[in-house]
Amino acid sequence: QVQLVESGGGSVEAGGSLRLSCVASGSMFGINAMGWFRQYPGKQRELVARITMSGSTIYSDSVKGRFTISQDKNTVYLQMDSLKPEDTAVYYCAAAAAMVTTPRYWGQGTQVTVSS
Repeated sequence: QVQLVESGGGSVEAGGSLRLSCVASGSMFGINAMGWFRQYPGKQRELVARITMSGSTIYSDSVKGRFTISQDKNTVYLQMDSLKPEDTAVYYCAAAAAMVTTPRYWGQGTQVTVSS
């Protein structure tokens, strides 16, 4: 089992920045990719960014150039710059077997609110 605990969400004005953190604990056997997803009310979760244990990354088109995913040992970060009101959502950390597979584990989510 893997436990994921997010932190760093909050409220910020448009144009501002936030950094999300996700600490992973437990057995990471079989986990080769970590990522961040977000969910709008009434919508399915969507990919924001993913990173493999070797450092390869992918981003959704909506956040390219503004968000940066990184990792340091058992912690994954999402640096969010130039935030827009449409970035307002609940952000979830996820752990998966590979970059393109459905995540096996999820964090509890952290709210990000961007005001105009």
